[in-house]
Amino acid sequence: MSENSHHVVSPKIYAIILGALLLGTYLTVQAAKIDLGRMNIVFALLIATIKMSLVILFFMHGKYSPRRTQLVIISGFFWLAIMLGLTLTDYTTRHAEPSRTANPSHFYHHHV
Repeated sequence: MSENSHHVVSPKIYAIILGALLLGTYLTVQAAKIDLGRMNIVFALLIATIKMSLVILFFMHGKYSPRRTQLVIISGFFWLAIMLGLTLTDYTTRHAEPSRTANPSHFYHHHV
């Protein structure tokens, strides 16, 4: 494939990826409604990472890019993994705060 040629992606693939992104958005909203304690952020970041991967690979044509561009994309994912790993390590070492759904009156108690 020459440097100036472009890979043409089928509209069917775009429709499938769009459906997957919409499903990911729906799952994110539904997961936010469920009190999973400290795992809420983990699931939200997992879904967001999957959605980001789909956008980069298909809508931004990362899957069909030259090897050098793919190396930059993989480096970005590696850096993201480092940052998310450090963030989640910090998050898991903090003291758990009480859940808002466990005792809602505690959060809405007004001091006079």
